[in-house]
Amino acid sequence: MAASARAVLLICPLVLNTLDFTRVVVAMQESRRIAVVLFQLGGPEKQSAVEPFLYNLFCDPDIINFPGAFLARKALAKLISTRRSKVVAQHYAEIGGGSPIRRLTEVQGRSLELALRPHVSVRAVVAMRYWHPDTAEAIAALESAPYDDLVLLPLYPHYSFATTGSSLKEWNRQFKPKAAVHLIDHFYDHPDYIAAIVDRMNNLLAVLPRPHEVHLVFSAHGLPMSIVEKGDPYPKQIDETVKLVLELGAWPNPHTLCYQSRVGPQKWLEPSLPDMLARLAGGGVKRVLVIPVSFLTEHIETLHEINIEAREHADSLGISDFHMMPALNDSPLLIRALADLVLRSVGMRAGVASFA
Repeated sequence: MAASARAVLLICPLVLNTLDFTRVVVAMQESRRIAVVLFQLGGPEKQSAVEPFLYNLFCDPDIINFPGAFLARKALAKLISTRRSKVVAQHYAEIGGGSPIRRLTEVQGRSLELALRPHVSVRAVVAMRYWHPDTAEAIAALESAPYDDLVLLPLYPHYSFATTGSSLKEWNRQFKPKAAVHLIDHFYDHPDYIAAIVDRMNNLLAVLPRPHEVHLVFSAHGLPMSIVEKGDPYPKQIDETVKLVLELGAWPNPHTLCYQSRVGPQKWLEPSLPDMLARLAGGGVKRVLVIPVSFLTEHIETLHEINIEAREHADSLGISDFHMMPALNDSPLLIRALADLVLRSVGMRAGVASFA
């Protein structure tokens, strides 16, 4: 018998054993059932939902908290929601009548399922903090099918007591675990999340004349200083995201960071977006690109606060060329980041930054 033939006969059992082992591993992965809970803020989908949505928001002790607040919180929430509902409802009317956040989050969930299905059996459910489907509805949805692992994935890249912390508190108040639970509480520095922002920015800059002249304004959701002073990591994580985006993008453009969405008289993170635009206009800046760095989906803070209010404010200040980067929504790079986070959380891709 020729040497080559003998070698083939010797190798064949090893090849077959390897193939059998691979099939077993793949079958085990495909049979592993994972449920993923996607946490988001939520938003009213129609005008009649605006006031009850605001009431739920301002009833949250992580939003309104001061000595003795538990005694007055519901009455205060009712007062604020009643007074603000007319103006806020008008804002929603100007962006189409309601918030798109539920629809966009559900699209993210379906995209995540598709990205994970080559690796595991997966189902994603949405849990909105202040509107529907709320925590109780998400828990009920989980009861409809069995799972081996539960992954909690707040869609807030940066951890804050007021966002991720609040969502998880509400979840833990209502949910009794029946399987292994895995938590992903931040991903502000995930390579694919950073790449997704850079990709969005590059796509927009590519169609602008003289893109190197545009001032880059990174805008993150604001936070009361009372929360920051308690050790909230949010501002430092925002800083790190902006630093990583600028390093990867390597643009020569001037850039600044500011915060938006301030509510109430207390001191918040500064500078605010309106103040930053005034400062830039005072320095002669005529062209800006606002990057909503802490928002994964379009909603009232991007579609109205930036794209309508800030745009009008900038125009009144003499900033004649105003642009806003679209939110990541179902960006393939973002979905890849989320899929990688889920797989690593259940121990299937330890140490892998991203996958193709």
